[in-house]
This record gives sequence, C-alpha cells and structure tokens, in this order.
Amino acid sequence: MRTSPVQTSDWRGVFPVPPLARRRDARRTIDFAENDRVVKHLVAGGMTRFLYGGNAFLYHITLAEYEELLGWLNGFADNMWAIPSAGPCYGRLMDQAPLLRRYAFPAVMHLPSGDPRDASGIEAGIRDFAEACGQPLILYLKDENNWGGNLMAGLDAVSRLVRDGICIGIKYAVVRQNPEVDNYLAALLERVPKEMVVSGIGERPAVAHMRYFGLPGFTTGSGCLAPNLSNRILEHNQKGEWDAAEPVRQLFIPHEDLRDGWGPARVLHAATELAGIAAAGAIPPFITELNDEQKAQLAPVAQQLVASDTSVMSHAGIA
Repeated sequence: MRTSPVQTSDWRGVFPVPPLARRRDARRTIDFAENDRVVKHLVAGGMTRFLYGGNAFLYHITLAEYEELLGWLNGFADNMWAIPSAGPCYGRLMDQAPLLRRYAFPAVMHLPSGDPRDASGIEAGIRDFAEACGQPLILYLKDENNWGGNLMAGLDAVSRLVRDGICIGIKYAVVRQNPEVDNYLAALLERVPKEMVVSGIGERPAVAHMRYFGLPGFTTGSGCLAPNLSNRILEHNQKGEWDAAEPVRQLFIPHEDLRDGWGPARVLHAATELAGIAAAGAIPPFITELNDEQKAQLAPVAQQLVASDTSVMSHAGIA
C-alpha cells in the first residue's frame, strides 16, 4: 500500500469506489478472496486509487469487520492508494480512530452525516478525529445540508479545515439536474483550490465538472465494471476532447439509470456478480438486495458495459 503523502497531482485521476464482497453465511462475513478479484479487475483496467465507502456499505460495518478491512487494505501493492472511509457519526469516528492509527494511509474519508449537526459542531468533531487517527482527511460533500442548515457556514468550516491541513481532498457529490450550473460548487471553489476537489457522482456529471469547473478527476461506481472506459473519459477530458468524451460517457448511462432508480450501492453490488467479475454475495442490513426481477433487468446492462470495456482493451492492444 502506498504510504507517501498526497500531492496535488494525485487528484488528477479516476477513483473507483468498489463494492465489498461478503459470503452468504450466517454473519455475512467479508470475503477477501472475492474482493481480491474485484481489485484485480480494476488494476487490469489501469486503476491505482481505491476508495472504500458507500458502495462498500461502510456505514453498516462492525468495528471487528473494520479492523479486518484495514488490514486487508494495508496489504495492497506499493503503487496502489487505498483510501478507507470512517464514520459518519462522532462516536463511530472515535472508535475507528485507534484502528486507523495503526497504519499509514495517506488519507481517510469521512462519510457524510445525517445526524443532528451544525457547521461548527462538525468542524470540532472532525478536528478531534483527525488528531485521534493521525491522518489527513477527505471530506465528502453529498448534500448542501451535510454541514447543517447554514450553507455558507459549512463551506467556511471546510475551508478552515483545508487551511489547517486537516482536509487534503474533497469528494463533491451534490446532484444537480444540470451539473454545468452549480452555485454551491462555485462557492466551494471560491474557498478551496479546485485542484483538490474531485467530482464524486460517477460518470454522469464527470465531463461537465471537469469541463466547466476545472475539477481534476472523478470517482466512479460503474467504472468498477468498466475501468478502461472510465480512464478513457478521463484522458479525453484532460486533453479537452469533450466531444470525444461524451459518447464514452453515454455507455455508462443505462447502468447509472438503474443505480439512480434502485439505489447506487445495491445495484453495483449485484452488477459485479451478474457481470462475472466476482461473487459479491450478501449485503448487510439495513439494505435489501435486488429481487430476481430487478436482477434479470440489470444483468444484460451490466454485461454490456463490461463487454464494451473489454472491446476498448482489445482495440488498445491490451487484451
């Protein structure tokens, strides 16, 4: 696992947010052999950054499982950046901090909280956690109200955490009907360097966020099925080839539509297995797995996305 400090250039890339495979036993234990298969698939597609968070259902992970997960991530190859998430609530953060402190992760992401909160309170809690875990943080802005009802107070708190070196990256994932117009994102970029903010909602807004706001990279769930295609979008965007990026982006939309309709994480979890990448297995409560009818609708969509990705590999002379 990479342990060197994060540089500005590290945000210029694609950050897969993989599912977390589990066995179908009584305790739904984590299946690290199947998770190795997911990682192998991503590495074959040119991925070196791995962000474990919502798609891995880390909101519902037990502390014992979290300890196992960190040990597994620590075993990644030296050129691979493993990023665990923590939280979201204060008590869980502080319970996880001693486990994180055993390792030298370059960054840890704080999962967004839906609990009673305000900007100054979250800022104080984040500072406590950063000191306790001994590692810099990535903040996840998923909703305008993640930092309480006062939007600008929340952004000001984020900027102070950036100024003090506690926050070194931001995953921006506020959904807009038209991602080209986003006053909240614009206000964020007035307070923090755009070079440290990555688009956090997959391929759907990735082109718009990089084109109109100058963001350096993006996270991806669907790219866990099609990593070569995600990297192709990034390459086109970095060259300003926006028209070339658009048809590649469109290949993801059928899968993204199902994720938006049925729940992003549960769809990706099922798609990983239906596409033959790995036996993703069970998911933890409080989430219900897709039913047979949904899986029958999802299977050809997931398989077509992987087939398109394989075609890209073949044409590039990789396969």
